[in-house]
Amino acid sequence: MSRILIIGAGGVSNVVVKKCAQHPEVFGSIFLASRTKSKCDAIAAEVKDLYSVEVKTAQVDADDVAQLVALINEVKPALVLNVALPYQDLTIMDACLECGVNYLDTANYEPKDKAHFEYSWQWAYQDKFREKGLMAVLGCGFDPGVTNIFCAYAQKHLYDSIRQIDILDCNAGDHGHAFATNFNPEINIREVTQIVRHWEKGEWVETPAILDPNAVHFSFDYPEAGPRESYLLYHEEMESLVKNIHGLEKIRFWMTFSQNYITHLKVLENVGMTRIDSVDFKGQKIVPIEFLKALLPDPGTLGHNYQGKAVIGCVFNGEIDGEHKRKYIYNVCDHAECYREVQAQAVSYTTGVPAMIGAMMMLKGIWKGEGVFNVEQLDPDEFMEELNKCGLPWQIVDFNGELPE
Repeated sequence: MSRILIIGAGGVSNVVVKKCAQHPEVFGSIFLASRTKSKCDAIAAEVKDLYSVEVKTAQVDADDVAQLVALINEVKPALVLNVALPYQDLTIMDACLECGVNYLDTANYEPKDKAHFEYSWQWAYQDKFREKGLMAVLGCGFDPGVTNIFCAYAQKHLYDSIRQIDILDCNAGDHGHAFATNFNPEINIREVTQIVRHWEKGEWVETPAILDPNAVHFSFDYPEAGPRESYLLYHEEMESLVKNIHGLEKIRFWMTFSQNYITHLKVLENVGMTRIDSVDFKGQKIVPIEFLKALLPDPGTLGHNYQGKAVIGCVFNGEIDGEHKRKYIYNVCDHAECYREVQAQAVSYTTGVPAMIGAMMMLKGIWKGEGVFNVEQLDPDEFMEELNKCGLPWQIVDFNGELPE
C-alpha cells in the first residue's frame, strides 16, 4: 500500500479519488488538496459514505511552489497525481523535483496568456527528473492517455508497421443545457478554437479552426452512437505519438461537435467572450473567458441528468505479416452508468479512471524509469487489462468504414 497526493478538486478529481478508494490494496492513504478546501472536503465526505475510506484534505495554491513543497513534505507521498489546471503543471513538477517525489498528470502544460498546446516545456524537464532518479508520466487521461496506450498496444501486438492513425472522439450525450462544456470551460474553449494541425509526411499541416466555414469535417458512424459530424482538431497526444510510433506517416484527431455547440461558440467568439486577454470593465481588469467560465454550468454538476454515450478510439492503418490491415480499438462509456457509480459524467470518468490506473502502474512498479515519459513509451499490457477491470472495457475490430483522404 502506498500514499498518494492528488492535487485538484474538479470533476476529474472526483472520479480519481473515488476510483483510488476502490483499490485500498494499492492506495493505502489518499490525500486531496486544492485551492478551495471545501471542494476537497465534499469529495472526501462522499468517499467516506460510499467506501468507508478516509481521505485527508488540505488547502494549497498550486501556482505557488513553496506552498506545494511544504504540503508534499508534510504528506510524504510516493506519488503526486496532478488533476489541477494545465497552467499549473510546471509548478507542481518543480515541487516534486524539490521533494524527490514521482509525478503524473492528464494534460500537457499550457501558458495562461496564450492558447498554445505542446509538450516542449515538460519535455525540458527530462534531465532534471533523470538526474534525481524520479519518474514523470505525462498525459495519462483518455485522450491523451488511453489513446496513446491503444497506439502502444497496436504497435506491440497488432502491427509490424503503422502508417496512419486516426483518433476519433465522440460525445453523443445530452446534458440538457443549451450550452455547456464537459470539462473546464476555459481550457475546453481555448482548445477547440485554435488553428488545427495534423501530421502528414514529416510535417505539421495547418487547416482552419472548427468555427471557420472551411473547417475540415465528415460524418463518422460511431459504435452504439451512430453517425456524428466529426471535426479535425489539434490534440496534444499527436505530438508525442509522431516521435514514438515508428514509421508513422500520418496522424489526425477528430472530435464531434453538434451544430448547436458550434453556433453558441461562434456567437460567443464574435462578441469577444472567448478572449483570453484582459479588458477594462468598470475600472477593473477582467478576462472575458474567465467571466464566461463563471456563467457556464460547472462540468462536475452535469452528470445528474446526462444521457447517452461517449465513444473514443483509434483507427489504425498498417501492415501485419506483409498484409495491409485496418483495425479499430475503441471504448464506449455510458454517462448514466458513470453517474450511478461515481456521480460523474462520462468525460470526467474517461479521464479520471486512466489517471488512477496510471498511478496504480507506477505505485506497483509496473511502470518505472527515470526521466519524463509519455504513456506510449511504457508497457501497455497491464494498463489495458486494468481498463477492462475498472470500467473502461475496449474492443478491437476490423475497420471497414470510410475516412477522408
